Amino acid sequence: MKLSDRLNVARGVEAPPKPEPVTESVSTGAENMAFASVPAPASAPAAPQADALAALKQRVGEALFERIGSRLSDAGLTESTLQSYAREELAQIVDAEQVPLTTEERQRLVRQISDDVLGYGPLQQFLDDESVTEIMVNGPEQIFIEQKGRVHLSNAQFKSEEDLRRVIEKIVSKVGRRIDESSPLVDARLEDGSRVNAVIPPLAVNGSSLTIRKFAADPLKVADLVRFGSMSPEMAELLNACVKAHLNILISGGTGTGKTTLLNVMSSFIPHDERIITIEDAVELQLQQEHVVRLESRPANIEGKGEIGIRDLVKNSLRMRPDRIVVGECRGGEALDMLQAMNTGHDGSLSTIHANSPRDVIARLETLVLMAGMDLPLRAVREQIASAIDVVVQLTRLRDGTRRITHITEVQGMEGEIVTLQDAFVFDYSAGVDASGRFLGKAVSTGVRPRFIDRFEELGIHVDPRVFETSIPTGRSR
Repeated sequence: MKLSDRLNVARGVEAPPKPEPVTESVSTGAENMAFASVPAPASAPAAPQADALAALKQRVGEALFERIGSRLSDAGLTESTLQSYAREELAQIVDAEQVPLTTEERQRLVRQISDDVLGYGPLQQFLDDESVTEIMVNGPEQIFIEQKGRVHLSNAQFKSEEDLRRVIEKIVSKVGRRIDESSPLVDARLEDGSRVNAVIPPLAVNGSSLTIRKFAADPLKVADLVRFGSMSPEMAELLNACVKAHLNILISGGTGTGKTTLLNVMSSFIPHDERIITIEDAVELQLQQEHVVRLESRPANIEGKGEIGIRDLVKNSLRMRPDRIVVGECRGGEALDMLQAMNTGHDGSLSTIHANSPRDVIARLETLVLMAGMDLPLRAVREQIASAIDVVVQLTRLRDGTRRITHITEVQGMEGEIVTLQDAFVFDYSAGVDASGRFLGKAVSTGVRPRFIDRFEELGIHVDPRVFETSIPTGRSR
């Protein structure tokens, strides 16, 4: 949503709210200093202050719209320039109000009104904070945030359910989605690519729910994951070779384990002369190559028509001459189309899947293929999986909040009715934890040389033999 749209929305709905306690997004000092002249009954001193602050914000918002309204149609202004101009005007308007504030209180008030009118209200401070990786809103009075792998309740709140709904509307309208009683849940994204999920009543019983998964403006690189301890240098070398050798790879893990981040990192290994088709529900991958076509699914319109699902996009991508197909997440019948694509010459595909272990990935894929509605015997499904998938990379979020690659597992084939797996790397938990509770363990090689190493040699891809030197005797076929 452009700035003009935000101002129109804010101007149309920013009526003074019912008296409610002031939240963290309003400075206590500003309340006491700015509105001391407002008479307040002894029994309820906070309500007039809240009313006066809301009235001030209302006046300032309308004055801002009047000042810059004529410039909103100027096609020569970029969004960032218009934002900067609006904030300058906002500071002047606050000065003109002649409210007795200290410099610090004035700056805080300008920032709060700016967040309300130009940004996303009480969420804006967390969106601007690079240390916050996830924002979870459970109704207007509860905003949880994740920092450094730990989740805690913040002091910020929305003034009302209507305020929260307005922010949700701002977000989803930006990407052409809608949310209302007939369509009460939606996936969307912010301008920076951060993933958004929103659910409103009647599905959300205690008030609208909003979850924002933030992504770094500067995408993480493999060196960053090695530095964080998420993977070892030996793992990085092996995964680099797997991608360049066009192996089909599934990244598995639970919610919030870093699957999309790892998918971004691994996609950086793809040579720049290859054509890549990405398919997602809401675009969030940040591929750095030049030859990339990004496809995004589309929900049904208000009449229930026009839906384009992930499965439709996977089928269509096969007609687009892809060298690589990257599916953001396999979660339905598209798993069958992915497997068929992998088995018909489209090697080197990458995707993510929700599962707790490499063995669970196989069971999960079986279920997803059956969801496609094809009446296939289970053995046929397993043969498809065994011949299509080459490598499973398992991510786990440990109790200390860190994300680690705990398995790199080769899919070897079939033995009877069972898909056989062989670990190349596993996480060694035997080192225990340090005084702060952080796991001291690391991923180690099982000492087993994967069969796909022969493919590396055929393609001239060199992997140092020391990558597979074992530290603990855990390698086994499963």
